[in-house]
Amino acid sequence: MADGPGRLIAGRYRLLERIGRGGMGTVWHAEDEVLGRQVALKKLHVPPHLKEAEQATLFERTRREARSAARITHPNVVVVHDVVDDAGLPCIVMEHVPAPALDEVLKKDGPLAPAEAVRIGIGVIAALRAAHAAGVLHRDVKPGNVLLGPDGRVVLTDFGIAVVADTSTLTRTGELVGSVDFCAPERLRGADPAPASDLWALGATLYQAVQGRPPFRRATPLETAYAIAVDPLEHPAAAGPLAPLISELLAREPAARPSAAEAERRLRQLAEAGSGFVAETRRDVPADPAPLREAPPVYGAGATAGRGGRRRRRTGVWAAVLALTVPALVGAYLMLPDDSADSGKAGGKEPSASATPRPGPAPVPEGYHLVREEQYEVAFPVPDGWTRKDLEEEGEGVAYIDPTGMIGLRVVALDYASSDPLQHFKDNAAKSVQEGKLPGYRELRMQSTTYRGMPAAIWEFTWQGRTREWRARDLGFGRAGEKEYAIYLSTPSTEWERYEPVFNHAVDGVRLGPDAGGARPAR
Repeated sequence: MADGPGRLIAGRYRLLERIGRGGMGTVWHAEDEVLGRQVALKKLHVPPHLKEAEQATLFERTRREARSAARITHPNVVVVHDVVDDAGLPCIVMEHVPAPALDEVLKKDGPLAPAEAVRIGIGVIAALRAAHAAGVLHRDVKPGNVLLGPDGRVVLTDFGIAVVADTSTLTRTGELVGSVDFCAPERLRGADPAPASDLWALGATLYQAVQGRPPFRRATPLETAYAIAVDPLEHPAAAGPLAPLISELLAREPAARPSAAEAERRLRQLAEAGSGFVAETRRDVPADPAPLREAPPVYGAGATAGRGGRRRRRTGVWAAVLALTVPALVGAYLMLPDDSADSGKAGGKEPSASATPRPGPAPVPEGYHLVREEQYEVAFPVPDGWTRKDLEEEGEGVAYIDPTGMIGLRVVALDYASSDPLQHFKDNAAKSVQEGKLPGYRELRMQSTTYRGMPAAIWEFTWQGRTREWRARDLGFGRAGEKEYAIYLSTPSTEWERYEPVFNHAVDGVRLGPDAGGARPAR
Protein backbone atom coordinates (compact mmCIF):
# COMPACT_ATOMS: atom_id res chain seq x y z
CA MET A 1 0.00 0.00 0.00
CA ALA A 2 1.39 3.37 -1.02
CA ASP A 3 2.08 5.96 1.66
CA GLY A 4 -0.05 9.07 1.61
CA PRO A 5 -1.97 11.48 3.81
CA GLY A 6 -4.51 9.66 5.96
CA ARG A 7 -2.69 6.33 6.02
CA LEU A 8 -2.39 4.72 9.47
CA ILE A 9 0.99 3.26 10.49
CA ALA A 10 1.22 0.61 13.22
CA GLY A 11 -2.40 1.21 14.14
CA ARG A 12 -1.77 4.62 15.76
CA TYR A 13 0.27 7.05 13.63
CA ARG A 14 -1.85 8.90 11.04
CA LEU A 15 0.19 10.42 8.20
CA LEU A 16 -0.67 14.08 7.63
CA GLU A 17 1.84 15.43 5.11
CA ARG A 18 5.25 14.58 3.75
CA ILE A 19 7.83 17.06 5.07
CA GLY A 20 11.08 15.59 3.75
CA ARG A 21 12.61 12.93 1.57
CA GLY A 22 16.22 11.85 1.17
CA GLY A 23 18.38 8.93 0.20
CA MET A 24 17.75 7.11 3.48
CA GLY A 25 14.06 7.66 4.07
CA THR A 26 10.93 9.77 3.91
CA VAL A 27 9.78 11.95 6.82
CA TRP A 28 6.11 12.52 7.50
CA HIS A 29 4.31 14.88 9.80
CA ALA A 30 1.92 12.55 11.61
CA GLU A 31 -0.47 12.41 14.53
CA ASP A 32 -0.22 9.89 17.33
CA GLU A 33 -3.90 8.99 17.70
CA VAL A 34 -3.31 7.16 20.98
CA LEU A 35 -1.68 10.08 22.81
CA GLY A 36 -3.08 12.87 20.66
CA ARG A 37 0.27 14.51 19.86
CA GLN A 38 2.06 15.62 16.72
CA VAL A 39 5.10 13.55 15.73
CA ALA A 40 7.58 13.14 12.90
CA LEU A 41 7.69 9.65 11.43
CA LYS A 42 10.65 8.57 9.36
CA LYS A 43 10.17 5.50 7.21
CA LEU A 44 13.41 4.01 5.97
CA HIS A 45 14.07 3.10 2.37
CA VAL A 46 15.42 -0.28 1.35
CA PRO A 47 19.02 0.09 0.08
CA PRO A 48 18.70 -1.50 -3.39
CA HIS A 49 22.06 -3.30 -3.34
CA LEU A 50 21.46 -5.35 -0.17
CA LYS A 51 20.48 -9.02 -0.15
CA GLU A 52 17.51 -10.08 1.95
CA ALA A 53 19.68 -11.33 4.83
CA GLU A 54 21.71 -8.13 4.78
CA GLN A 55 18.52 -6.07 4.87
CA ALA A 56 17.32 -8.01 7.90
CA THR A 57 20.60 -7.36 9.71
CA LEU A 58 20.52 -3.68 8.80
CA PHE A 59 16.94 -3.21 9.96
CA GLU A 60 17.63 -4.95 13.25
CA ARG A 61 20.64 -2.71 13.86
CA THR A 62 18.49 0.30 13.04
CA ARG A 63 15.83 -0.74 15.54
CA ARG A 64 18.45 -1.37 18.21
CA GLU A 65 20.21 1.96 17.69
CA ALA A 66 16.93 3.88 17.60
CA ARG A 67 15.98 2.34 20.94
CA SER A 68 19.37 3.37 22.31
CA ALA A 69 18.82 6.90 21.04
CA ALA A 70 15.45 6.95 22.78
CA ARG A 71 17.31 6.78 26.09
CA ILE A 72 18.94 10.18 25.48
CA THR A 73 17.15 12.98 27.29
CA HIS A 74 18.57 16.37 26.39
CA PRO A 75 17.02 19.62 25.10
CA ASN A 76 19.36 19.67 22.09
CA VAL A 77 18.53 16.11 21.03
CA VAL A 78 15.34 15.29 19.18
CA VAL A 79 13.27 12.88 21.24
CA VAL A 80 12.79 9.38 19.80
CA HIS A 81 9.32 8.20 20.90
CA ASP A 82 8.93 4.83 19.25
CA VAL A 83 10.24 2.31 16.72
CA VAL A 84 7.61 0.44 14.70
CA ASP A 85 7.47 -1.64 11.54
CA ASP A 86 5.41 -1.02 8.44
CA ALA A 87 5.40 -3.77 5.81
CA GLY A 88 8.72 -4.97 7.23
CA LEU A 89 10.40 -1.57 7.09
CA PRO A 90 11.48 0.16 10.31
CA CYS A 91 9.79 3.47 11.08
CA ILE A 92 11.22 5.80 13.71
CA VAL A 93 8.74 8.03 15.48
CA MET A 94 10.32 11.25 16.75
CA GLU A 95 9.43 14.53 18.34
CA HIS A 96 7.99 16.93 15.76
CA VAL A 97 10.10 20.10 15.71
CA PRO A 98 8.47 22.66 13.37
CA ALA A 99 11.70 24.38 12.44
CA PRO A 100 13.92 24.68 9.37
CA ALA A 101 17.19 22.79 9.10
CA LEU A 102 20.48 24.65 8.97
CA ASP A 103 21.02 23.73 5.32
CA GLU A 104 17.67 25.33 4.41
CA VAL A 105 18.62 28.51 6.27
CA LEU A 106 21.97 28.66 4.46
CA LYS A 107 20.30 28.22 1.07
CA LYS A 108 17.80 30.96 1.81
CA ASP A 109 19.89 33.52 3.71
CA GLY A 110 23.50 32.67 2.94
CA PRO A 111 26.38 32.06 5.39
CA LEU A 112 25.98 32.87 9.06
CA ALA A 113 27.88 35.36 11.17
CA PRO A 114 30.53 33.67 13.33
CA ALA A 115 28.63 34.48 16.53
CA GLU A 116 25.53 32.65 15.25
CA ALA A 117 27.65 29.69 14.16
CA VAL A 118 29.11 29.56 17.67
CA ARG A 119 25.62 29.53 19.18
CA ILE A 120 24.59 26.64 16.92
CA GLY A 121 27.85 24.82 17.60
CA ILE A 122 27.20 24.97 21.36
CA GLY A 123 23.83 23.30 20.85
CA VAL A 124 25.20 20.56 18.59
CA ILE A 125 28.23 19.78 20.78
CA ALA A 126 25.97 19.57 23.84
CA ALA A 127 23.80 17.07 21.97
CA LEU A 128 26.83 15.01 20.94
CA ARG A 129 28.21 14.95 24.48
CA ALA A 130 24.89 13.64 25.78
CA ALA A 131 24.75 11.00 23.05
CA HIS A 132 28.35 9.86 23.48
CA ALA A 133 27.83 9.61 27.25
CA ALA A 134 24.97 7.22 26.51
CA GLY A 135 27.14 5.18 24.17
CA VAL A 136 25.37 6.43 21.03
CA LEU A 137 27.17 7.73 17.95
CA HIS A 138 25.33 9.95 15.51
CA ARG A 139 27.34 9.12 12.33
CA ASP A 140 25.50 11.68 10.20
CA VAL A 141 26.09 15.15 11.67
CA LYS A 142 25.45 17.67 8.90
CA PRO A 143 23.52 20.92 8.35
CA GLY A 144 20.47 18.98 7.17
CA ASN A 145 20.21 17.29 10.58
CA VAL A 146 20.48 20.48 12.66
CA LEU A 147 17.09 22.11 13.29
CA LEU A 148 16.88 25.78 14.28
CA GLY A 149 13.77 26.54 16.31
CA PRO A 150 12.16 30.01 16.38
CA ASP A 151 12.77 30.15 20.14
CA GLY A 152 16.52 29.78 19.64
CA ARG A 153 16.51 26.05 20.31
CA VAL A 154 19.12 24.04 18.39
CA VAL A 155 18.14 20.39 17.87
CA LEU A 156 20.25 17.57 16.47
CA THR A 157 17.97 15.08 14.77
CA ASP A 158 18.12 11.71 12.99
CA PHE A 159 19.71 9.79 15.85
CA GLY A 160 19.18 6.09 15.40
CA ILE A 161 19.02 6.04 11.62
CA ALA A 162 22.62 6.86 10.81
CA VAL A 163 23.46 3.16 10.64
CA VAL A 164 21.71 3.30 7.27
CA ALA A 165 24.06 6.08 6.20
CA ASP A 166 27.01 3.79 6.92
CA THR A 167 25.55 1.03 4.80
CA SER A 168 24.08 3.04 1.96
CA THR A 169 27.34 4.82 1.18
CA LEU A 170 28.58 1.82 -0.81
CA THR A 171 26.94 -0.29 -3.46
CA ARG A 172 27.79 -3.97 -3.82
CA THR A 173 30.31 -3.12 -6.53
CA GLY A 174 31.99 -0.58 -4.28
CA GLU A 175 30.68 2.47 -6.11
CA LEU A 176 30.42 5.56 -3.95
CA VAL A 177 26.95 7.07 -3.70
CA GLY A 178 25.45 9.97 -1.85
CA SER A 179 27.27 12.80 -0.07
CA VAL A 180 30.60 12.31 1.65
CA ASP A 181 31.06 15.98 2.55
CA PHE A 182 30.70 15.23 6.27
CA CYS A 183 32.42 11.85 6.36
CA ALA A 184 35.60 11.87 8.47
CA PRO A 185 38.86 10.69 6.83
CA GLU A 186 39.16 7.60 9.03
CA ARG A 187 35.74 6.44 7.90
CA LEU A 188 36.91 6.70 4.29
CA ARG A 189 39.77 4.42 5.31
CA GLY A 190 37.23 1.87 6.49
CA ALA A 191 37.71 2.40 10.23
CA ASP A 192 34.75 2.10 12.55
CA PRO A 193 33.12 5.41 13.45
CA ALA A 194 33.97 6.87 16.85
CA PRO A 195 33.13 10.03 18.80
CA ALA A 196 35.99 11.83 17.03
CA SER A 197 34.25 11.11 13.70
CA ASP A 198 31.16 12.99 14.89
CA LEU A 199 33.43 15.90 15.90
CA TRP A 200 35.01 16.04 12.42
CA ALA A 201 31.50 16.23 10.96
CA LEU A 202 30.69 19.04 13.41
CA GLY A 203 33.75 20.92 12.15
CA ALA A 204 32.59 20.45 8.56
CA THR A 205 29.09 21.66 9.54
CA LEU A 206 30.46 24.82 11.19
CA TYR A 207 32.72 25.40 8.17
CA GLN A 208 29.70 25.35 5.85
CA ALA A 209 27.76 27.56 8.25
CA VAL A 210 30.27 30.42 7.93
CA GLN A 211 31.74 29.78 4.47
CA GLY A 212 28.55 28.71 2.69
CA ARG A 213 30.02 25.44 1.38
CA PRO A 214 31.44 22.19 2.79
CA PRO A 215 35.21 22.31 3.35
CA PHE A 216 36.20 19.73 0.71
CA ARG A 217 33.30 19.87 -1.78
CA ARG A 218 34.27 18.84 -5.31
CA ALA A 219 32.31 17.96 -8.46
CA THR A 220 31.77 14.28 -7.63
CA PRO A 221 31.67 12.15 -4.46
CA LEU A 222 34.92 10.43 -5.43
CA GLU A 223 36.71 13.73 -5.96
CA THR A 224 35.36 14.91 -2.61
CA ALA A 225 36.64 11.76 -0.90
CA TYR A 226 40.03 12.27 -2.50
CA ALA A 227 40.13 15.89 -1.33
CA ILE A 228 39.24 14.88 2.24
CA ALA A 229 42.10 12.39 2.06
CA VAL A 230 44.90 14.58 0.73
CA ASP A 231 44.10 18.28 0.33
CA PRO A 232 45.01 20.84 2.96
CA LEU A 233 42.07 22.66 4.46
CA GLU A 234 41.30 26.01 2.89
CA HIS A 235 41.28 28.49 5.75
CA PRO A 236 37.73 29.48 6.79
CA ALA A 237 38.38 33.20 6.38
CA ALA A 238 34.81 34.17 7.30
CA ALA A 239 34.93 32.33 10.63
CA GLY A 240 36.88 35.00 12.52
CA PRO A 241 38.04 33.73 15.92
CA LEU A 242 36.08 30.52 15.38
CA ALA A 243 38.51 29.53 12.60
CA PRO A 244 41.17 27.84 14.79
CA LEU A 245 38.63 25.52 16.42
CA ILE A 246 37.08 24.59 13.05
CA SER A 247 40.53 23.77 11.69
CA GLU A 248 41.36 21.60 14.70
CA LEU A 249 38.04 19.72 14.47
CA LEU A 250 38.89 19.00 10.83
CA ALA A 251 42.29 17.52 11.65
CA ARG A 252 42.95 14.47 9.50
CA GLU A 253 43.95 12.24 12.41
CA PRO A 254 41.28 11.64 15.10
CA ALA A 255 43.80 11.95 17.94
CA ALA A 256 44.63 15.50 16.84
CA ARG A 257 41.05 16.75 17.28
CA PRO A 258 39.90 18.35 20.52
CA SER A 259 37.58 16.32 22.72
CA ALA A 260 33.88 17.15 22.85
CA ALA A 261 34.35 18.68 26.30
CA GLU A 262 37.23 20.86 25.09
CA ALA A 263 35.31 21.92 21.98
CA GLU A 264 32.31 22.93 24.09
CA ARG A 265 34.53 24.85 26.51
CA ARG A 266 36.09 26.85 23.68
CA LEU A 267 32.76 27.53 22.00
CA ARG A 268 31.37 28.88 25.26
CA GLN A 269 34.43 31.07 25.70
CA LEU A 270 33.80 32.54 22.26
CA ALA A 271 30.14 33.09 23.08
CA GLU A 272 31.08 34.88 26.30
CA ALA A 273 33.23 37.30 24.29
CA GLY A 274 29.95 38.97 23.30
CA SER A 275 30.50 42.24 21.46
CA GLY A 276 34.20 41.45 21.27
CA PHE A 277 33.43 38.68 18.77
CA VAL A 278 34.76 40.34 15.62
CA ALA A 279 36.38 39.28 12.38
CA GLU A 280 39.92 37.99 12.53
CA THR A 281 42.48 40.80 12.11
CA ARG A 282 46.21 41.21 12.40
CA ARG A 283 47.28 41.08 16.04
CA ASP A 284 49.82 43.37 17.67
CA VAL A 285 53.31 42.82 16.40
CA PRO A 286 55.90 41.57 18.86
CA ALA A 287 58.15 43.99 20.71
CA ASP A 288 61.93 43.62 20.39
CA PRO A 289 62.22 44.58 16.68
CA ALA A 290 64.93 42.91 14.67
CA PRO A 291 66.49 44.08 11.41
CA LEU A 292 65.21 42.71 8.13
CA ARG A 293 68.59 41.20 7.42
CA GLU A 294 67.88 38.56 10.10
CA ALA A 295 64.82 37.35 8.22
CA PRO A 296 65.50 34.05 6.44
CA PRO A 297 65.85 33.55 2.70
CA VAL A 298 63.24 31.80 0.59
CA TYR A 299 63.82 28.46 -1.07
CA GLY A 300 60.31 27.97 -2.35
CA ALA A 301 58.68 26.77 -5.52
CA GLY A 302 59.60 29.99 -7.28
CA ALA A 303 63.30 29.84 -6.48
CA THR A 304 65.69 28.97 -9.24
CA ALA A 305 67.43 26.13 -7.42
CA GLY A 306 66.71 22.58 -8.50
CA ARG A 307 65.27 23.39 -11.92
CA GLY A 308 67.20 20.59 -13.58
CA GLY A 309 66.63 16.89 -13.23
CA ARG A 310 62.96 16.98 -12.26
CA ARG A 311 61.05 13.77 -12.58
CA ARG A 312 58.25 13.72 -15.07
CA ARG A 313 54.93 14.39 -13.37
CA ARG A 314 52.60 11.50 -13.06
CA THR A 315 49.44 12.12 -15.10
CA GLY A 316 46.07 10.49 -15.39
CA VAL A 317 45.81 9.73 -11.68
CA TRP A 318 42.27 11.02 -11.52
CA ALA A 319 41.25 8.93 -14.48
CA ALA A 320 42.51 5.88 -12.65
CA VAL A 321 40.90 6.90 -9.38
CA LEU A 322 37.52 7.44 -10.97
CA ALA A 323 37.66 3.93 -12.38
CA LEU A 324 38.35 2.39 -8.98
CA THR A 325 35.74 0.84 -6.75
CA VAL A 326 35.56 2.33 -3.29
CA PRO A 327 37.45 -0.51 -1.56
CA ALA A 328 40.32 0.08 -3.95
CA LEU A 329 40.08 3.83 -3.35
CA VAL A 330 40.28 3.26 0.39
CA GLY A 331 43.35 1.10 -0.11
CA ALA A 332 44.95 3.83 -2.17
CA TYR A 333 44.08 6.38 0.49
CA LEU A 334 46.20 4.53 3.04
CA MET A 335 49.28 5.44 0.98
CA LEU A 336 48.34 9.08 0.49
CA PRO A 337 50.18 11.87 2.31
CA ASP A 338 48.73 13.49 5.39
CA ASP A 339 49.68 16.39 7.62
CA SER A 340 52.30 14.45 9.60
CA ALA A 341 56.02 15.07 9.47
CA ASP A 342 56.49 12.04 7.23
CA SER A 343 54.02 13.27 4.61
CA GLY A 344 55.07 12.94 1.02
CA LYS A 345 58.02 10.68 1.78
CA ALA A 346 56.45 7.38 0.87
CA GLY A 347 54.88 7.24 -2.53
CA GLY A 348 52.01 9.70 -2.18
CA LYS A 349 49.67 9.99 -5.15
CA GLU A 350 48.61 13.33 -6.54
CA PRO A 351 45.75 14.50 -8.73
CA SER A 352 46.28 15.78 -12.22
CA ALA A 353 45.56 19.23 -13.54
CA SER A 354 42.02 18.11 -14.35
CA ALA A 355 41.03 18.23 -10.69
CA THR A 356 37.95 20.32 -9.96
CA PRO A 357 38.64 24.07 -9.63
CA ARG A 358 38.19 25.49 -6.18
CA PRO A 359 36.02 28.51 -5.42
CA GLY A 360 37.27 31.97 -6.35
CA PRO A 361 39.14 34.38 -4.10
CA ALA A 362 37.73 35.28 -0.70
CA PRO A 363 36.87 38.88 0.25
CA VAL A 364 39.66 40.96 1.76
CA PRO A 365 39.38 40.66 5.56
CA GLU A 366 39.25 43.59 7.94
CA GLY A 367 42.70 44.93 8.75
CA TYR A 368 44.10 43.98 5.31
CA HIS A 369 44.27 45.62 1.90
CA LEU A 370 44.73 44.18 -1.57
CA VAL A 371 47.99 44.92 -3.41
CA ARG A 372 48.58 44.34 -7.12
CA GLU A 373 51.96 43.29 -8.50
CA GLU A 374 51.49 44.15 -12.16
CA GLN A 375 54.76 42.59 -13.36
CA TYR A 376 53.67 39.25 -11.86
CA GLU A 377 49.97 39.58 -12.78
CA VAL A 378 48.94 38.79 -9.23
CA ALA A 379 47.07 40.55 -6.44
CA PHE A 380 46.76 39.41 -2.83
CA PRO A 381 45.76 40.73 0.60
CA VAL A 382 48.42 41.95 3.04
CA PRO A 383 48.00 43.37 6.55
CA ASP A 384 47.69 47.13 6.84
CA GLY A 385 50.99 48.74 7.78
CA TRP A 386 53.26 46.16 6.12
CA THR A 387 55.87 47.45 3.67
CA ARG A 388 56.97 46.17 0.30
CA LYS A 389 60.46 44.92 -0.55
CA ASP A 390 61.40 43.98 -4.11
CA LEU A 391 63.33 40.69 -4.24
CA GLU A 392 63.44 40.43 -8.04
CA GLU A 393 67.24 40.55 -8.15
CA GLU A 394 67.33 37.54 -5.84
CA GLY A 395 64.88 35.63 -8.04
CA GLU A 396 62.45 35.54 -5.16
CA GLY A 397 59.65 37.86 -6.25
CA VAL A 398 58.32 40.42 -3.79
CA ALA A 399 58.00 40.46 -0.01
CA TYR A 400 55.76 42.35 2.37
CA ILE A 401 57.33 42.82 5.77
CA ASP A 402 55.67 43.61 9.09
CA PRO A 403 56.77 46.76 10.99
CA THR A 404 59.24 44.79 13.13
CA GLY A 405 61.05 43.41 10.08
CA MET A 406 60.65 39.90 11.49
CA ILE A 407 57.65 38.54 9.57
CA GLY A 408 57.72 38.16 5.80
CA LEU A 409 55.01 37.26 3.29
CA ARG A 410 56.55 36.57 -0.11
CA VAL A 411 54.95 35.91 -3.47
CA VAL A 412 56.85 34.59 -6.49
CA ALA A 413 55.67 34.27 -10.10
CA LEU A 414 57.72 32.70 -12.89
CA ASP A 415 56.85 32.27 -16.54
CA TYR A 416 56.98 28.48 -16.61
CA ALA A 417 55.62 26.13 -13.98
CA SER A 418 57.37 23.05 -12.70
CA SER A 419 56.07 19.78 -14.08
CA ASP A 420 56.33 18.27 -10.58
CA PRO A 421 55.88 20.76 -7.70
CA LEU A 422 56.48 18.15 -5.02
CA GLN A 423 59.75 16.95 -6.54
CA HIS A 424 60.83 20.56 -6.94
CA PHE A 425 60.31 21.13 -3.21
CA LYS A 426 62.27 17.97 -2.43
CA ASP A 427 65.12 19.11 -4.66
CA ASN A 428 65.14 22.57 -3.05
CA ALA A 429 65.16 21.11 0.45
CA ALA A 430 68.03 18.74 -0.31
CA LYS A 431 70.08 21.46 -2.04
CA SER A 432 69.50 24.04 0.70
CA VAL A 433 70.44 21.61 3.46
CA GLN A 434 73.52 20.46 1.56
CA GLU A 435 74.67 24.07 1.07
CA GLY A 436 74.13 24.86 4.75
CA LYS A 437 71.36 27.37 4.11
CA LEU A 438 68.88 25.65 6.47
CA PRO A 439 70.83 24.64 9.61
CA GLY A 440 68.85 22.44 11.95
CA TYR A 441 66.29 21.80 9.19
CA ARG A 442 63.18 19.88 10.30
CA GLU A 443 60.44 19.00 7.84
CA LEU A 444 56.90 19.37 9.17
CA ARG A 445 55.00 18.69 5.97
CA MET A 446 55.75 18.11 2.31
CA GLN A 447 52.97 16.81 0.09
CA SER A 448 51.24 17.07 -3.25
CA THR A 449 47.86 18.73 -3.45
CA THR A 450 45.78 20.87 -5.82
CA TYR A 451 45.02 24.56 -5.61
CA ARG A 452 42.08 25.96 -7.59
CA GLY A 453 42.36 23.00 -9.92
CA MET A 454 46.09 23.42 -10.51
CA PRO A 455 48.82 20.95 -9.56
CA ALA A 456 50.39 22.13 -6.33
CA ALA A 457 52.58 21.16 -3.41
CA ILE A 458 52.86 22.45 0.14
CA TRP A 459 56.04 22.51 2.20
CA GLU A 460 56.30 23.45 5.86
CA PHE A 461 59.51 23.34 7.88
CA THR A 462 61.64 24.88 10.62
CA TRP A 463 65.34 25.70 10.84
CA GLN A 464 67.73 27.38 13.25
CA GLY A 465 68.76 30.98 12.61
CA ARG A 466 71.57 32.86 14.31
CA THR A 467 69.50 33.82 17.35
CA ARG A 468 66.19 31.97 17.06
CA GLU A 469 64.31 29.15 15.35
CA TRP A 470 62.29 30.04 12.24
CA ARG A 471 59.24 28.42 10.69
CA ALA A 472 57.96 28.71 7.13
CA ARG A 473 55.15 27.45 4.92
CA ASP A 474 55.34 27.48 1.13
CA LEU A 475 52.54 26.74 -1.35
CA GLY A 476 53.68 26.30 -4.95
CA PHE A 477 51.19 25.86 -7.79
CA GLY A 478 50.70 26.26 -11.52
CA ARG A 479 49.95 24.29 -14.67
CA ALA A 480 52.92 22.96 -16.60
CA GLY A 481 53.81 25.35 -19.43
CA GLU A 482 52.00 28.25 -17.77
CA LYS A 483 52.96 30.55 -14.90
CA GLU A 484 54.22 29.17 -11.61
CA TYR A 485 53.35 30.86 -8.33
CA ALA A 486 54.51 30.46 -4.76
CA ILE A 487 53.07 31.97 -1.58
CA TYR A 488 55.50 31.83 1.34
CA LEU A 489 55.34 32.98 4.95
CA SER A 490 58.26 32.93 7.39
CA THR A 491 58.19 33.90 11.07
CA PRO A 492 60.08 33.13 14.23
CA SER A 493 58.66 29.81 15.45
CA THR A 494 57.40 31.48 18.61
CA GLU A 495 55.22 33.81 16.51
CA TRP A 496 53.85 31.23 14.08
CA GLU A 497 50.35 30.87 15.50
CA ARG A 498 49.98 34.64 15.67
CA TYR A 499 50.86 35.23 12.02
CA GLU A 500 49.68 32.03 10.32
CA PRO A 501 46.42 33.82 9.35
CA VAL A 502 48.48 36.12 7.10
CA PHE A 503 49.41 33.11 4.96
CA ASN A 504 45.86 31.75 5.03
CA HIS A 505 44.34 35.07 3.96
CA ALA A 506 46.87 35.38 1.12
CA VAL A 507 46.04 31.88 -0.13
CA ASP A 508 42.30 32.44 0.18
CA GLY A 509 42.35 35.89 -1.41
CA VAL A 510 44.97 35.79 -4.16
CA ARG A 511 43.84 36.99 -7.62
CA LEU A 512 45.75 35.69 -10.64
CA GLY A 513 46.14 36.89 -14.20
CA PRO A 514 46.18 40.25 -16.00
CA ASP A 515 42.67 41.06 -14.77
CA ALA A 516 43.63 40.75 -11.07
CA GLY A 517 42.14 44.14 -10.46
CA GLY A 518 40.57 45.98 -7.59
CA ALA A 519 43.92 46.27 -5.88
CA ARG A 520 46.11 49.10 -4.76
CA PRO A 521 49.07 49.22 -7.20
CA ALA A 522 52.31 48.27 -5.50
CA ARG A 523 55.05 50.90 -5.27
